[in-house]
Amino acid sequence: MNAIDSPAFPRLLRILAVVLAFDVVAFGVWSFPALRSTAWSAGSVWVFGLASVCVMWMGYWTVRSRTRLDGDVMTQTWLWNKRADAHDVVQLKLVHIGWLERAMAPRLLVRRRNGAITWFHSADPRLLTAFIERVAQCAMQTTASAAA
Repeated sequence: MNAIDSPAFPRLLRILAVVLAFDVVAFGVWSFPALRSTAWSAGSVWVFGLASVCVMWMGYWTVRSRTRLDGDVMTQTWLWNKRADAHDVVQLKLVHIGWLERAMAPRLLVRRRNGAITWFHSADPRLLTAFIERVAQCAMQTTASAAA
């Protein structure tokens, strides 16, 4: 079977992430004179710096993240790589609101046999439904094998 690949988040959300990251940097540059005149403790410098890094890091991954279905395995690049094999899935829940699709990515909750729960996002809901179909095929094969 051919691999299916899609950005994890819709274009509008990725644009908003870039705008937000740019705004954080621009606000920091604009506020620099006032920030320099303030008495900073070491803790407040760390919190301010860490918050800025977190906003930039999340923005980067929101823009860069991709979801891929290759055979029976779905993966998503994110802060950490997510992976699920159709043979290990015991429960699925698709969250997709069509009229919000431009701003909110369709997502799939995947519960595996070991109890782990993972959310997969895809700007293309067909990728998620293709994985659901693969899970159903694997379940039918397992049921047929058990009955034989």
